[in-house]
Amino acid sequence: QVQVAESGGGLVQAGGSLRLTCAATDRIGENYIMGWYRQAPGKQRELVAFITPQTNNARYVDSVRGRFTIARDDAKNMAYLQMSDRRREDTAVYYCDARNLWSRLDSWGKGTQVTVSS
Repeated sequence: QVQVAESGGGLVQAGGSLRLTCAATDRIGENYIMGWYRQAPGKQRELVAFITPQTNNARYVDSVRGRFTIARDDAKNMAYLQMSDRRREDTAVYYCDARNLWSRLDSWGKGTQVTVSS
């Protein structure tokens, strides 16, 4: 099972852009769905987007569709979340998840804080 770590969080003004990066410790290309989740204060963790291996099919939660883009670079064992048109409600801790297709086991990072100021 791979391990993952997020980076790229920080403070951004509303309307701005930010890219989060998820680095995996081993190959993700064939066996791992890569996902981004977020958890705002006082709320449950929610799925933001995920992308499948090989076919690179991406899905988004309605609140971010058209503003966020998930991508993966299997040669580098990396996944990304490009966030544009940021809104205050996007403020949360963002987590990367690598889900093994066969075992269904998840590997979570420790999260990266993203804060959107008005």
